[in-house]
Amino acid sequence: MTSAWSRSARHDGPPDARDAPDPVARTEVSDRGLPSWLHPVRDAARTVRPDQLSRFLPPENGAGRPSAVLVLFGEGRQGPELLLLERASSLRSHAGQPSFPGGALDPEDGDPQGEGRLRAALREAEEETGLDPSGVQLFAVLPSLYIPVSGFVVTPVLGWWRRPTPVAPVDTAETARVFTVPVSELTDPGNRATAVHPSGHAGPAFLVGPALVWGFTAGVIDRILYYAGWERPWDRDRRVSLDWRA
Repeated sequence: MTSAWSRSARHDGPPDARDAPDPVARTEVSDRGLPSWLHPVRDAARTVRPDQLSRFLPPENGAGRPSAVLVLFGEGRQGPELLLLERASSLRSHAGQPSFPGGALDPEDGDPQGEGRLRAALREAEEETGLDPSGVQLFAVLPSLYIPVSGFVVTPVLGWWRRPTPVAPVDTAETARVFTVPVSELTDPGNRATAVHPSGHAGPAFLVGPALVWGFTAGVIDRILYYAGWERPWDRDRRVSLDWRA
């Protein structure tokens, strides 16, 4: 079965277009020059409501630590792909989990309701993976969501890896590994399951290579695939126990 993204996943423009100067400043959001295969993601981000992404929404009293993650799309040998990392097993929060690059806002990032979220997503991605932020074009921002277990209010910032650079863990005390996952593997029904936590919470999961992607990261990926029209029917009754993660 050929999915919608694979039919349009072609680099638009001349072969050296990704080597051209950045069309916008790195802390701005722009879809200029965005490849056509990312248009469904951009369009979905413009209209999706917070409650369509998660049932865990930021507390109305303003509690929660402002944070941001970089949902970075690139083009690899197998077509469109996402950048992920595996958090070190020694961390206090979300230890050992695959996740998007990201973290809490620092004071120098600025306005947590504005560009501060963009700066934090890029800064954390650089600190964790070593990527060059100047090669990233931010094209959309999703509504902020809440992670109750850690108290983070997280804003997913969507980026296009216009000029990819080598990536690897910068600090192994924080990041165990950095890797990319082809979107084709994320949309493959054989790689999808429902993860069940000992608490009883169940949510989407992806079994890609040696990684089990679950929790907040899997939830965001699941919703992006759905609202972008990339999702393929999969067996939601297929269960993966997270007892060993408790």
